[in-house]
Amino acid sequence: MLLTRHAEERIVKRLAKRRKLERVYSSLWLFLEGSRRIEVNEGILIFTDGRKSLVCRRLPCQRLSLDEVKELVSSLNDQYRCVFWDGRLVKETTPRKFLEELPPGEYCFFLSREKRSLYLGSEGPLLAITFRPAKASERG
Repeated sequence: MLLTRHAEERIVKRLAKRRKLERVYSSLWLFLEGSRRIEVNEGILIFTDGRKSLVCRRLPCQRLSLDEVKELVSSLNDQYRCVFWDGRLVKETTPRKFLEELPPGEYCFFLSREKRSLYLGSEGPLLAITFRPAKASERG
């Protein structure tokens, strides 16, 4: 899961209480473990615990082997926010260095050069749009 700036600010305010990247994502993972998933339509998902809700949008991805991903990101030398969802690993580093830590396999791959984010995981990536108090219909 990747975060918009707005969603990250809301998570810091309502869950994490600190801006460290690891702290934000660990708070997010704890929230997701205790929440239920509501599919609004094919593109929008809501995760809610009855008090708070995380609104997400599905992102397009490619299924690639780790070697193919390494080949695609070999030319990137800038710092990216790298997320490996299956291993719950998040770092701000160069993609090449990040991929060295991952086990071989086939993953859903998403790269945004504009936002400088990289996602790898067994499931398709989600973009967290906002984190807000739950609406009455989400409290059930």
